Amino acid sequence: MSARPLKTLGVLGGMGPAACAEFLRILARDCPAENDSQHPKIIMLSDPETPDRSDGLMGIGPDPLPVIRRNLFKLAEWGADVLAVPCNTAHYFIDRFRDELPVPLIHIVESTVEAAKELSKGNCSWLLATDGTQKSMIYPACAEKMQYHFLKPSPEQQERVQLCVRRVKAGDMAEAGGIMREVVGELWKERDVPVTMGCTELPLAYEASGLPLERQVSSLKALSDACIRVLYGL
Repeated sequence: MSARPLKTLGVLGGMGPAACAEFLRILARDCPAENDSQHPKIIMLSDPETPDRSDGLMGIGPDPLPVIRRNLFKLAEWGADVLAVPCNTAHYFIDRFRDELPVPLIHIVESTVEAAKELSKGNCSWLLATDGTQKSMIYPACAEKMQYHFLKPSPEQQERVQLCVRRVKAGDMAEAGGIMREVVGELWKERDVPVTMGCTELPLAYEASGLPLERQVSSLKALSDACIRVLYGL
């Protein structure tokens, strides 16, 4: 059933570029539209010069908050009615000023936890994310409010997850998919529950891994689904 969008979406991208492009592809694919005019109007600001969010959170790089804040306010000034940021770690910084934003933000972490809870029937899943997102505890904090639980990979596995993220950013999907396949295989031997991709690069690696798509929760898909519900009033 087709519908017309009610709002203009502002997307802050570039963190990273491939993940944002995949988010827009999923959004276009899943919108309840039958022609061009039934797709949402999107105002895009892609800023790949935003300082690395994980490095900033870990204290080994510059603070990305001022750039993220400035760009979100700019999107609102340009006419966005609602905002989306396809980068999980960025939300650690966004949460510091979220209440100051002039328009609502569709929160990727909240959307992903809701999707994870639905897929795993309210139990738990493995959380794969950047070092920064894991350190921030933004996912466990959100999950606790929803009475959900995440399992964490070992420190050695986490190193490989972080490498996987960087290989996606470098465009090496073959290596990223291989790393993902190895790590998830190990996790499933320990506990056979779904895996939640708490980083927007990781769904691309998971797709390249050949693992069953129905066993993962993609933060890109979760954010897209949430955006569609808001944009179309579903």
